[in-house]
Amino acid sequence: MLLQSLPTLLPFLQLKQIAPMITKSTLSLTALALACGLTTALSAAAPLQPTTPPDFSGVYFNVQNLGGGSDPAKPGKPDPDAPPPPPPKSSAPVNDGSLGRPANLPPLNDEYLAQWDIIAKSRTAGLAEYDSSAKCLPPGMPFMMGMVYGMEIMQTKDKVTIFSEWMDALRRIYLDGRQATQKHFDDPTFAGYSTGHWEDDTLVVETVALRAESQLDGGGSPHSDALTVTERIRFIGPGLLEDRIIANDPKAFTKPWETSRTYRKASPPYDELREFACAEGLILAPGYH
Repeated sequence: MLLQSLPTLLPFLQLKQIAPMITKSTLSLTALALACGLTTALSAAAPLQPTTPPDFSGVYFNVQNLGGGSDPAKPGKPDPDAPPPPPPKSSAPVNDGSLGRPANLPPLNDEYLAQWDIIAKSRTAGLAEYDSSAKCLPPGMPFMMGMVYGMEIMQTKDKVTIFSEWMDALRRIYLDGRQATQKHFDDPTFAGYSTGHWEDDTLVVETVALRAESQLDGGGSPHSDALTVTERIRFIGPGLLEDRIIANDPKAFTKPWETSRTYRKASPPYDELREFACAEGLILAPGYH
């Protein structure tokens, strides 16, 4: 009887023997599929790991024309066919307002435009009462980034320090997450208080707590204590650094002011900055009291 039933039972017995193997294999494949799907989902959901920030360290010189408020110039040699600039009419600063207010300076409201008219008349006359550099005062922001001579950038993980040969001006950009406090706003400075963070290869900087009497640009534009400056600094080519600047002052501007500066990195032996010693120059100047 058993022998007669064997052909019928054999498929069932074989299936019973291989069923655990099929189940194990199926579970393994299912687990593998789930794992692959989970890994893919996690990869899609997880933010990309930040890349190593570029190293801005070095000495740089502005490749643009001197004088705050001038439009950004393309890197390269000056046009040999361009006419030479006119000689200065007095000892007043460059862009003294004698030819009117350039359109590329900050858009001032009526109150601050009236202040600029007074400043322009004084500067056109060659007076130094509104010329901070004649008083050995450091340039304000973002005027400092015009870098009339050159600048040195010193970079660490938590801080970027920018030193300007002009007026020996100095600013620090903190990258460790600290923020300006009321203490900084109660004691504003010419360079202001700067904090920054990296967005891929771009250093984004916010500057606040600026002195109201600091020099905003080469055109002598006035501003209030509400001035803030945002910068996006990045390499745009080998050794070529760009600083895109947005200055905003709700008390003095009719809209934010945008400008940019481009700097070329210097190679030895041209990467050395000199002491400016402005105060020493004042003491040695004829008629100094």
